[in-house]
Amino acid sequence: MLISARGKYALGLMMDLAEHDNGEPVKLKDVAKRQGISLSYLEQVSGILKRGGFIKSYRGFSGGYKIRYEPNQYTVGMILRATEGVDLNTQGAHVVLTENSNSSDYVTSLLCQQIMEAVNDTADRITLQDLMQWQEERRLKA
Repeated sequence: MLISARGKYALGLMMDLAEHDNGEPVKLKDVAKRQGISLSYLEQVSGILKRGGFIKSYRGFSGGYKIRYEPNQYTVGMILRATEGVDLNTQGAHVVLTENSNSSDYVTSLLCQQIMEAVNDTADRITLQDLMQWQEERRLKA
């Protein structure tokens, strides 16, 4: 499974907003600097997440963004589906079966279906909180 840059940036933005949630909105320019992401691209990603109901925006001098819910309420699958716009699959690598499909096509299709289900199940099991915990564990080891 390939995750696009948009999906990676969305996960990074969500983690950053959750990690820096001190009650005040977080400015995208600060996230862009911390994450090493283009501010204009981050603005596009934040728009997708805002329209999807994942984050809230606040206007004004002290404005910025906040996540709507606790990090354990977001799954990787939810975030990636919102930003990728489709189900998480192996880039459409499945075989379309017809009544005339041969045995190897059928088996290959079943294999791809199982792989796609495993990817979706894993993405739906891992939460934003899990990602943040993994990141913290990595920091502690460094």
